[in-house]
Amino acid sequence: MSMDLTNKNIGIAITGSYCTYKNVFAELEKLAATGANLYSIFSDHACTTDSRFGKCADFLAEAERITGKKPITTIPDAEPIGPGALLDLLVIAPCTGNTLSKLANGISDTPVLMAAKAHLRNNRPLVVSLSTNDALGMNLKNIGILLNTKNIYFIPFGQDNYKAKPNSMIAHIELLTDTIEEALASRQLQPVIQGPYPK
Repeated sequence: MSMDLTNKNIGIAITGSYCTYKNVFAELEKLAATGANLYSIFSDHACTTDSRFGKCADFLAEAERITGKKPITTIPDAEPIGPGALLDLLVIAPCTGNTLSKLANGISDTPVLMAAKAHLRNNRPLVVSLSTNDALGMNLKNIGILLNTKNIYFIPFGQDNYKAKPNSMIAHIELLTDTIEEALASRQLQPVIQGPYPK
C-alpha cells in the first residue's frame, strides 16, 4: 500500500538540467495530485536562463501553477526552510553535476543549495534526482559521498546514452513518488543503479 502523502510538505528544488524539465514537471503534476503540499525552489541559473528547451519565465509560472505558491528564488528566502522546519522532505530534481559536487562538499552558494543545507539541519530526508554527464567521471566520487551521507537518498538512476556519452547518468524520474515514500520511511528505493534510461 502506498504511503499517504496528503499534507506532507515537500520541496522541489530545480537546477539547470533543462533537457529534463519536461519529464520532471510531468512527475510534479502527479506528485501534486497525491495531496502533498509542494514548494518550489529554483537555482540562480534555473530562474534566469532561457534555453532551447523553454523560457525560464514559463518554467517559473508552471511551478507556481502546480504548487499554488511563488517559487523561492533567492538565498535569503531559502534559508528560513531550516529554522522554520518547513519541509518534511526536499527533492533536488533535476540535480546537475555542479549542484551535486557542491552538495557533497558543503557549499551553499545558490538558493537550491541553501535550501538543502537548511533542510538537512533538521535531520529530514533529501532526495537527489541525478542528471549529469560526468556521473561515471569526475562526479563519481561525489555520488559515493552522498550515497553514504545520512538522510540523503537517490531516485534510482542509469546511463542515458552509454554509446555517445558513457559517463552520463540520469534519474529514472518516473520513480519520484516511490522514492519519496521510501525516503520518508528512512529507506533507499532499490535497486539504486538501474538499466539505461529511458527503459
